[in-house]
Amino acid sequence: MSVRLTKSRFIQALSCPTKLFYAADKVYANQSIEDPFLAALAEGGFQVGELAKCYFPGGIEINSINQNEAVEETKRLLQQKNVILFEAAIKYENCLVRVDVLVKKGNLIELHEVKSKSFDGHEEAKFLKRDGKPKSEWKKYLYELAFQKWVVKNSFSKFTVSAYLMLIDRSQYTATIGLNQKFPIVTDAAGRKRVIVDDSITPEDLRTKLLLSVNVDLICSDIYEEIDHGLDVIESFDQMVARLSAACEEHMLIDYKLGKHCKVCEFIATENDLKEGKLDGRIECFKRKMGTTSDIFDEPTVLDLWNYRNKDKLIESGIIRLSDVTEDDIKINKSNDGLSLTERQWKQVEKAKHKDDTIYIDKKGLQAEMETWNYPLHFIDFETAMVALPFGANRHPYEGIAFQFSHHIVEIDGSIRHAGQFLNAEPGHFPNYDFARALKYELETDQGSIFIYSGHENTYLNLIIDQLECDACPPNDKDALITFFKEITHSKNDSILKWQGKRDMVDLLDVVKKYYFDPRTKGSNSIKHVLPAILSRSSFLQKKYGTPIYGASDGIPSLNFKNWKWVEYDENGIMIDPYEKLPKLFSDKQDRQIEILSESDSLANGGAAMMAYARMQFEKMSDYECKELSNALFMYCELDTLAMVMIYEAWKDIVD
Repeated sequence: MSVRLTKSRFIQALSCPTKLFYAADKVYANQSIEDPFLAALAEGGFQVGELAKCYFPGGIEINSINQNEAVEETKRLLQQKNVILFEAAIKYENCLVRVDVLVKKGNLIELHEVKSKSFDGHEEAKFLKRDGKPKSEWKKYLYELAFQKWVVKNSFSKFTVSAYLMLIDRSQYTATIGLNQKFPIVTDAAGRKRVIVDDSITPEDLRTKLLLSVNVDLICSDIYEEIDHGLDVIESFDQMVARLSAACEEHMLIDYKLGKHCKVCEFIATENDLKEGKLDGRIECFKRKMGTTSDIFDEPTVLDLWNYRNKDKLIESGIIRLSDVTEDDIKINKSNDGLSLTERQWKQVEKAKHKDDTIYIDKKGLQAEMETWNYPLHFIDFETAMVALPFGANRHPYEGIAFQFSHHIVEIDGSIRHAGQFLNAEPGHFPNYDFARALKYELETDQGSIFIYSGHENTYLNLIIDQLECDACPPNDKDALITFFKEITHSKNDSILKWQGKRDMVDLLDVVKKYYFDPRTKGSNSIKHVLPAILSRSSFLQKKYGTPIYGASDGIPSLNFKNWKWVEYDENGIMIDPYEKLPKLFSDKQDRQIEILSESDSLANGGAAMMAYARMQFEKMSDYECKELSNALFMYCELDTLAMVMIYEAWKDIVD
């Protein structure tokens, strides 16, 4: 069970050193991503590593997966006076690193760690807080590079070693069209997916450097001198590495504090994991540290408390169960307009205290809100992405892309129809303006209220407005599109020009937060948690959607479903989550991993739909595969807007 301390294990240990023990023992359930392709998609910049190599011509790839072979090959090649290596393998004691790009010039070794994270190359990179310590969003990258430099310096003590973070420079613009298509995804003989560089890439494609290396030697030096690395132990960097390395080599368990980070632990066992005899690492931690029983998470805990910032303090004081939280912990502030944040938190606590499974609904407030809505009601949902390498010339990295929407309409008589949809996943095509035209066509025929769930749609329409205004060669209908979208949106907080459209979209998430709380959502306000909860409550919805009315010739018109029942039960009489009835975008295990990543905010650019879009952009797929994936995307997006309709229907049934 002895393993080496690699840079990935080092970073894992920085978040929680106990994970080293669980990760090395197959008896523990492990939801971490094992598929490198999926992991790269999750990072949002899976092509960046290959682009980086293009900036170092003549580099030699260390391809061996076997660690010992890779180390020996690296040693042999480093005997050359000058050499560039990709994935160089360097070992010191029980530590081993694979360096993205290593440049040896005489007695100087440069380490370039390639990351898909972006910064503005026109400004000084702001990696540190005022106290000189790394900012939270940069800490793992800086420590990972400091660890690599430490290993290389100790292994090659006679050399001068410099460390660079190689980052996406979002201030740059691509010089050519279709750069991202020059890095397709292929499947090798062993069935593994990887990115390659297409033979058609030219010097012109690389003329604008989208990646910039930033020297961080001084920061590394500060890290080496630090004695508090956030692991609740006062120790030097050398001591920390030695302790973590010994834990790997000897399979030792390092106990670490419990806290809010436990909410998204990758060692939480699913029902299937438990059936297979796997252990739940999080439960083991709480049993060992707090003396709790194995059923600790069978009832609500403080980890479930919505948007509460002091979870660590509660856990430190021994409060685990939500029912043990007091009013003094919450410090309730009352609101005259629906529930305040703290009132909503206290509602959640009260329900747990009294084991009260009933909903809270402010009928009067909700009814007053609903009376301001104009028919017909329009429910829309967007699927978007941010790719590292832009589509088209004169676009910058991570420029937002809106590639899909769904649209439901509810008339004043209560009739419902899936009115429209859009999807453009054509490889290399910038879809935003086609998306905008199609959406305008859907919404411009009346003055009905438009509903979204969260501010995502407003953010992206603001983005499209900016793109239209800044485009050197804008489309002919630029002014008409801008005028329309300003009517249905409000400006961002940081916008110089301020506006709020007379038909500004209604955010159903805000309505949920103010007037409705269901303990079955376990503190989540995500529509994917609210829909199953509200379906389990509403006899109106159960009766209506328990028949194959959706997509039926005499029922609710749908563009993707036919004679579909949304309310069904499993063999134990438990209602099946509507999202579980849809075709899979990825394998079961991958879907589970994507869900965990989404919960932990690791997927900054979106979830499964974004990753499916990336596959369609860059992976060589058959027409059949593309069609099947497109159909699945249509169904997912349609359910998102239907979910909003169902929430509206349930509320209307309650308040009428």
